[in-house]
Amino acid sequence: MVNLQKVKHMGIVTIPSLFTIGNITCGFFSILASVEGDFIFAGILIGVAMLFDAFDGRVARLLHAESSFGVEMDSLADLISFCAAPAFLIYYIALRETPFGAPIAFIYMLFGAIRLAKFNVLANTGKGSKKHFSGLPTPAAAAVLVSLALSYELSSEIEGVRHALPIAKVYIPYIFSAVSFVTLGLALLMVSNIPYASFKSKGTDQNRKVTLGKFLLLAILIILFIKYPQDIVFIVFGLYALIGLIVAFVRKFMALNTK
Repeated sequence: MVNLQKVKHMGIVTIPSLFTIGNITCGFFSILASVEGDFIFAGILIGVAMLFDAFDGRVARLLHAESSFGVEMDSLADLISFCAAPAFLIYYIALRETPFGAPIAFIYMLFGAIRLAKFNVLANTGKGSKKHFSGLPTPAAAAVLVSLALSYELSSEIEGVRHALPIAKVYIPYIFSAVSFVTLGLALLMVSNIPYASFKSKGTDQNRKVTLGKFLLLAILIILFIKYPQDIVFIVFGLYALIGLIVAFVRKFMALNTK
């Protein structure tokens, strides 16, 4: 006799995996698009992969369908979509003609893999924190790299076809000219011990007073994102990466001065 309860449970457990499979699919076809020179489509696919990644864990917790299998699948998906796919994209769009382009792209992918392994070890040993990540998360690093590439690629479109934030239009070409250093910097941030906010912890009564402000800021970002998607993604995640680094330096400086 078929155990209907067991079948139902297996069906519920499968649902989050569908999001993970969507993540893997986007990462794989992004790599193919980069190889074929369709960089804009490759970048968009990585962005879609981020949406799948953002929902798979939340859906699993909502359905009480969390599993060790799901955790491992999620890490493998992230390795493809946020480590390998961005490395291929930045290599074919910018690093292929440079002397150390391939090693730089490989280091980014390798350090991303190390970051994911480190995250799994901390989670499995119970040493991970819900308030912050240890090192820059791979999706955030990918968001910075991919949005920078897309902002630069789209800036070469015919005038009037692509709108850009004035500040992005001025500075993106300069930042992109140093893309090798940006790629290496993101790789190092991923394997660092710098704490980055996870935004997973639930709000308390004290910080609920600023909820309205957060919603207003979110609304402004959404409006700007609709008009300047790649520029806003680059600015938001770029600031996220930089602020974590700056805060770590300030804390280190203050700790040295108190000795």
